[in-house]
Amino acid sequence: YQCNPKQEAPVIVHADCSFLLPLNYPGTVEVRLFAGQAGRSSLPTFYELRLQGDEKLHAEGSAKIVWINPASGKSVSLPESLRRLAAG
Repeated sequence: YQCNPKQEAPVIVHADCSFLLPLNYPGTVEVRLFAGQAGRSSLPTFYELRLQGDEKLHAEGSAKIVWINPASGKSVSLPESLRRLAAG
């Protein structure tokens, strides 16, 4: 999905991450991203971080993304195409 930043923009309103195991250098981190159930103007997302080649969960996190109108700073409805992508 590509947005027009003059008309709409995503804003992260909450983010967290819990580190469960060390992520040591050198190493390549694999991030798995999952979308939750979309609200009117928001989309919850969830993350899992693993070292490439290692199935152990090293960190997990989440972020809530809200769609806004940059001119007004107010929330707007999620674009329908993004809503369909998130639904799978």
